[in-house]
Amino acid sequence: MSDFLLEIGLEEVPARMIAGAEAELGRRVQDLLTRERLLAPEARLTTYSTPRRLAVLVEGVLPAQADSEEKLTGPSWKVAFKDGQPTAAAAAFAKKAGVDVSALEKVTTPKGEYVGATVKRRGISAPELLAAELPREVLAIYWAKNMYWRAGKPERFVRPVRWVVALLDCSVVGLEIAGIAAGNLSRGHRVLNGDAPVAIDEAKQYAEKLRAAKVVAGVAERRQMIRKALDAATRTIPGARWREDEPLVETVVHLTEWPTVIVGDFEAEYLALPEEVLVTVMRDHQKYFAVEDANGKLAPHFLAVLNTQTDAEGAAIIRHGNARVLRARFKDARFFWDFDQKTPLASRIENLKHVTFQKELGSYYWKTEQNLAVARELAEAVSEDGISFDKAVLFKAVELAKTDLTTELVKEFTELQGVIGGLYARAQKLGERVALAIYQQYEPASSEDEIPLSAEGQLLGLADRIQTITAMFGIGNAPTGSKDPFALRRAANAVVKILAESELPLTLRDVVDASGAQADTNEQVSAFLRERLHFYLKDVRGFAYDVVNAVLAAGADDVRDAMARAEALTTVRGSEDFAAVSAAFKRIKNILRQAAEKGFALGSPKSVMLAPEAQRLADASAALAPRVAALREQRTYVAALTLIATLRPVVDTFFDKVMVLDPDAAIRGAHLALIDEVLRSFSGIADFSEIVTA
Repeated sequence: MSDFLLEIGLEEVPARMIAGAEAELGRRVQDLLTRERLLAPEARLTTYSTPRRLAVLVEGVLPAQADSEEKLTGPSWKVAFKDGQPTAAAAAFAKKAGVDVSALEKVTTPKGEYVGATVKRRGISAPELLAAELPREVLAIYWAKNMYWRAGKPERFVRPVRWVVALLDCSVVGLEIAGIAAGNLSRGHRVLNGDAPVAIDEAKQYAEKLRAAKVVAGVAERRQMIRKALDAATRTIPGARWREDEPLVETVVHLTEWPTVIVGDFEAEYLALPEEVLVTVMRDHQKYFAVEDANGKLAPHFLAVLNTQTDAEGAAIIRHGNARVLRARFKDARFFWDFDQKTPLASRIENLKHVTFQKELGSYYWKTEQNLAVARELAEAVSEDGISFDKAVLFKAVELAKTDLTTELVKEFTELQGVIGGLYARAQKLGERVALAIYQQYEPASSEDEIPLSAEGQLLGLADRIQTITAMFGIGNAPTGSKDPFALRRAANAVVKILAESELPLTLRDVVDASGAQADTNEQVSAFLRERLHFYLKDVRGFAYDVVNAVLAAGADDVRDAMARAEALTTVRGSEDFAAVSAAFKRIKNILRQAAEKGFALGSPKSVMLAPEAQRLADASAALAPRVAALREQRTYVAALTLIATLRPVVDTFFDKVMVLDPDAAIRGAHLALIDEVLRSFSGIADFSEIVTA
């Protein structure tokens, strides 16, 4: 067995695109080797990436495919041989199979006798296969943005390909990618190693050779280096710690090949600005880590991850330059903060007429009016259930929610919209609950985020998102396939998450109806939200797919109720009795469907004398149904499902002893009516026929 190395050298790739491409390259190489029978059972695959390269090392590649035999079937024996002599059809088939006519054999199948041939195929060598197939796999990697860089050439890639390394142990694999022939010469760190090529003499030496050229190719190793360096730099500041920021860690991991960390300082006077502004400037604009004191308060220091190694004098110069840039950004932020305060948020509402929400719909002034109308409908629905919240706070928050889009600070730091509005509302003493609702209006931004803390913030978030969704659907901008340019799936995910994790007594139907959408749009949006509820239960909350299908088939409007039913169903599904009842319900559903297809009508169980086994099922069902209904009303779902499972003995006996589709129409109709009644009586919590049983 051999080790195979592939490295694609590139111009610097945007950090956000690297991780996905590294994983895809690994998958494609593994799939290719598996498909072509070149991967040993004990093979191990390792991927690497830096801003300038994607690489994969496979340990355990077979030297060649094993020889194989293939059975081919041709024309019928009667056509291929007449009076024992081969016809032109036999000769053509033999030629196609690459065998002599005398090697043809008779193959008997259920459809008759045919001509067959056993073809032996020689296994192709690994270098030959890799050279032929691998370039297509590499150039098929998905990138959010591609570019052409060779005039008149068709290939597109995220950045120009500059070198390719392809080694099978010590031998170069003769492949070519985007006009670059593979060799054994890589490149080291652009600054610390210069232009000198790095010879990779053997595939398994890859990481070691690059490390000597000041490149740490392994992502996990760079991540660990950065975290340790951040810890070490922070220890130079008494009582300090760097503020954990996993997304920023991942960003700098993919921005560096040889990471080091320096600590810098800024004037404490800037701490008068809100932490959100300071951290955003450091993180999003400079890729610096914030530092906090033992109490979690922001400290006047920053940590910068460098893609180089320098001495004390060089570090001082870099530190000074970074601090100067950061200071300038902080000065801008302070100027914008002070300037914005001269115009209260309430005075900015009129300015929203000049900020476009969507060209076919209107401005953010229009959007605010629409949000207010939705919020009023939601407030009425919530008020009827006695939930404590302040309508005046809600309406004021909705009215002012988008006004920070007209501020200079948000124009400079667009990622802070909403947050700045909340901070300005607090600074202008508009009330803490108003400020909090505005501040959290875009939460949750992802499935990991918390929902807004206050009922007013939750209602603002619901009103804003459902209005956007229905408006976009109304003009034909619904998501299609993987395309969702207006992030409507994310908005719908947030709607579902707020309904699931808040105390608001609202259903999906309540929220959609509050939007005032037209009937056809209303139905489309309702279906869209049900789809996102399925995603929430399965992918966010982790319920099994069949549990989710069973629960949503019995009702997908009340989100919290659906979650409670899924939890109960998960609790009891391991019971042997419940599994048997689920299988019986699936059988009932299939019988009813077949009966409907054959035109069999439902009769009445009381119209004929039922067999004892059928009568026992009818009696047991009638006795249990009201008890189950009462437990459902109380949402005591585990107890209800456990009670339903007690039907197992009578259901099993019924199917063992009774012919449901009896030849007698009256008896058959009675049986169908009975099982239909059982199905309807006990499927209110979940459609048990959806449960997968062994």
